Amino acid sequence: MYIKQTHSTSSLLREQYSDALPHLYTIRTDFQTAGRGQAGNSWESEEGKNLLFSTLLRYDGILAAEQWRLSMLVAVALWDTLAKYLPQEQLTIKWPNDIYFGDKKLVGILIENSLSGRYVGYSIVGVGVNVNQTAWISNAPNPISMKEITGKNYDVESLMNEWILSLKSWEIAPTEDIRAAYLAHLYRREGWYPYVEREVNLTPTAIAREGIDDSFLAEFVNVTEQGELLLRLQNKEEKKYHFKQIRFVL
Repeated sequence: MYIKQTHSTSSLLREQYSDALPHLYTIRTDFQTAGRGQAGNSWESEEGKNLLFSTLLRYDGILAAEQWRLSMLVAVALWDTLAKYLPQEQLTIKWPNDIYFGDKKLVGILIENSLSGRYVGYSIVGVGVNVNQTAWISNAPNPISMKEITGKNYDVESLMNEWILSLKSWEIAPTEDIRAAYLAHLYRREGWYPYVEREVNLTPTAIAREGIDDSFLAEFVNVTEQGELLLRLQNKEEKKYHFKQIRFVL
């Protein structure tokens, strides 16, 4: 479904939701008046320049404890789609599921799972890909678009359709294959980098170097089966972090 403008494709999909809607039902728009990102952030997008959509996922028998598989699945499928057009050595997945090019944010992903008892009833995946925009007016610290990388314009609907095809291919893959691809493409997988611990709340995290005086160096160890980021500190201690408990200093 295409709609020229809406408040939020994910909110609209939630409002339209019924059991009759099929797996991979998708709403795409040219402009969102209230686009949302992770941790309370808004999503800037110039009208008609970028790929903004939300997709309904319905998988039978996915346990609530397996929500992290869905996050990896979506990110890996998006990485594969964009890797057809961009230099792969700089294209990464930033934990938990954004797509980065170098140290700049190319894609934002927001996954909202509706739980039914011990299972995930359905998921709404909201995606914003910076495609053809080249001027930024918000205080977002590090956006970049496909056009800024290559100098080319891209057809946003074609990109969306390619992602859905990639998702269909990856959704039947074993979890260990999805996980291996996710880890292989992970941002800052090797080396020591600064991080800042933060309280778990919905305060926007748009200021990438906020709190830098409280930063500490750590190296990546792993991502747990529950999606926690496992880091090794300089004193050799290993610590696990849930999303929103830790922030990368860029």
